[in-house]
Amino acid sequence: MDSVPDLRSSFLLDPNVIYLNHGSFGACPQPVFDAYQMWQRQLEREPVQFLGVQAPRLLRTAREALAVHVGCRADDVVFFPNPTTAINMVARSLNLQPGDEILTTDHEYGAMDRTWRFICQHTRAKIVRQTLPLPLEPTEQVVDRIWAGVSSRTRVVFLSHITSQTALTLPVADICARARQAGIISIIDGAHAPGQIPLDLGSLGVDIYTGACHKWLCAPKGSAFLYARAEVQPSLDPLVVSWGWEAEKPSGSVFIDHQEWQGTRDLAAFLSVPAAIEFQDHHDWPAVRAACHAMAVRWRTLLNQTLGQEAICEQDRFHQMFTIQLPVSDPEAFQRRLFDEAHIEVPVFRWNDGAWMRVSVQAYNRPSDFEALMEALDALL
Repeated sequence: MDSVPDLRSSFLLDPNVIYLNHGSFGACPQPVFDAYQMWQRQLEREPVQFLGVQAPRLLRTAREALAVHVGCRADDVVFFPNPTTAINMVARSLNLQPGDEILTTDHEYGAMDRTWRFICQHTRAKIVRQTLPLPLEPTEQVVDRIWAGVSSRTRVVFLSHITSQTALTLPVADICARARQAGIISIIDGAHAPGQIPLDLGSLGVDIYTGACHKWLCAPKGSAFLYARAEVQPSLDPLVVSWGWEAEKPSGSVFIDHQEWQGTRDLAAFLSVPAAIEFQDHHDWPAVRAACHAMAVRWRTLLNQTLGQEAICEQDRFHQMFTIQLPVSDPEAFQRRLFDEAHIEVPVFRWNDGAWMRVSVQAYNRPSDFEALMEALDALL
């Protein structure tokens, strides 16, 4: 299949821009954005009743819908504005000691790398970064290569479920299983997973998982979540201490009390997550994802052939994003030219001493978008 259901009119994107960068900040469909603005208006009509009385019930209803969607209990998941904030809370709660090790890979998101470096500067813990060479090896070899970094000092294993720069799906379930047996905390950055792949966090075996709702789930900006297995929740200190600490009206979950209320803030993005789930359910999103993947497979092949590049993984190791190498010396300047001259929004960046382009395929994309990209690359290169 080389096309997806025609949902372009459902999104608010500029029709004059060819948008191939859903992976960075997502895009919100009109019905979901309408729900978002509805919640904002309700807040402004009666702020005291909304925030002071209704908010706990409304947030629980939204968490229940999210929990069903990602396969966990409602009291094991809490909203955060983005995965970066969620991981910062977790990292600061770990009580790492000098010499403790955080095992990770060279494919992790830059904000997360910076978070762990900051933590290590303050605790004198150490990052152990395992290299995953490209093309990506078979799953068993990837697991073994990551696990080869484990030592007696390993406290944490931190991985992306779907990597940001290289768009690769990593075998996180296998790693989490090994970590559980070894008594190592597993933390998964699933920013790109919700909405792009099915999730069942309860059976994944992970200790801590964070995901973005504003990316592939198509919820408004500022909606993400943190899942924590019940046994590890008591170790997670709130990043912001507010009324949930020593709560006067306990919810029944200390984890939710401590993490959910962080002072006065706009809750509309969180409360709109059920609308995003409903939108995707209404449009048979498994079929949409399959069509997007088929389109991604075809155009990745054609782009690599045109550029004379090797695919970095088999087609079952990526979903709605793919990354290809580009023969350019200044990625940032090349990205600007794609936008200024061809009106194409697509990330081009430097990673591991090479120039790369990451292409996203979402329900609003058409074959003509990729034909335009092929023409622009031919002209500019």
